[in-house]
Amino acid sequence: MTSIRSSGGEDNAANGHAIRCCRFATRMNQMPVSAIRELLKATEQPEIISFAGGLPAPELFPIAAITQAHDDVFSKDGFAALQYSSTEGHRPLREWIACRMRSRGIEAAADRVLITSGAQQGIDLVGKVFLDRGDAVVVESPCYLAALQAFSAYEAKFIAIDSDDDGLRVDQLEAAISKHHPKLIYLVADFSNPKGTTLSVKRRYKLVELSARYQVPILEDNPYGDLRYGGQPVDPLAALDESGLVIHLGSFSKTLSPGMRVGWLLASDPIFQTIVVAKQAADLHTCTVEQFAIARLLETFDFDAQVRALNVVYRERRDAMYRALEEYFPSNTRWTRPEGGLFLWVELPEHLDAEDLSEVAIRDRVAFVPGTSFFADRPKRNFMRLNFSNQKPALIEEGIRRVGDLLNRSLAIPTSILL
Repeated sequence: MTSIRSSGGEDNAANGHAIRCCRFATRMNQMPVSAIRELLKATEQPEIISFAGGLPAPELFPIAAITQAHDDVFSKDGFAALQYSSTEGHRPLREWIACRMRSRGIEAAADRVLITSGAQQGIDLVGKVFLDRGDAVVVESPCYLAALQAFSAYEAKFIAIDSDDDGLRVDQLEAAISKHHPKLIYLVADFSNPKGTTLSVKRRYKLVELSARYQVPILEDNPYGDLRYGGQPVDPLAALDESGLVIHLGSFSKTLSPGMRVGWLLASDPIFQTIVVAKQAADLHTCTVEQFAIARLLETFDFDAQVRALNVVYRERRDAMYRALEEYFPSNTRWTRPEGGLFLWVELPEHLDAEDLSEVAIRDRVAFVPGTSFFADRPKRNFMRLNFSNQKPALIEEGIRRVGDLLNRSLAIPTSILL
């Protein structure tokens, strides 16, 4: 009989065997399950209108251009593209990224660009090189769930700072730094996940100043920076940095394809070299074929035109969601009005529980993400995140109508009865 030793010593019956859980690392006890990944399993049914994932619109993927780029790579550089490569990444792609970063005011060179397997790997690598057990990380509240997962793997302690419509409450930051001595500050400054808010210019300058004064690195996660539908562009934190303490992450996931899993990290030399060593141990290098293909595509493809096309469609879908929320949601709900990105954030009356409502919503063939998991401490249950990029306007209206009907029923009848 097969058995695997468990730290808890509990037996479970499976396939006719008494199986004991493995003795996993204790840090796994602190890693939160991704509510989004779990919810997406339930939304694979085509009849469910999903606002749950942060999914780009698949019909906007430049499939023809990506196909042609792969064909060109295999016909001309197939042996190199299929071989092991340097950890730092394909040089022409790094040069293109560095040039684009310079156009945004960031002092960037190809030698300080690391190609990663999506921006998510960048978060994980930064956690790996900076965090020991019990180290403090400053995050905004609410915060991107997968960042909380990544840092939890290194047994970090979270210092949650409030946020409002202008982003992280930087006025609370200095006291938190003095008290907790954090190793790292993490935030999505442009169109945050989950709220969709953008850090104001005044707060950006103050944040960078505090980082330099107290020598605390900032991890600036910027996967949505190209997706702006209103307002004026603002300088990235990395463009304001004169101390080499801002680590900047970007990605092609929201502009070309998330399935290609290609992102990048930009950092000052001492930080960069340490992270390269960590990536060597993690995966040797990011997929060479996809790096070659993106580099080849960018030689002739009008990337800025692709971004403009995305912004036209996503602006239309965001505005469709605004109109539907105003028509169907109860008057005592409130939502953010993002100038870009993929999400908005809804605040419900305090007595409503978004997790309970989510279970009922699936039965009504509509899905959203409850906000609970986005809080590093003191979870609040009366919030939900809505994604608008992955549904067309007619489906957005119908899906929001279904959620609105559920909310109105819940205000009249306790959610426990609906369940």
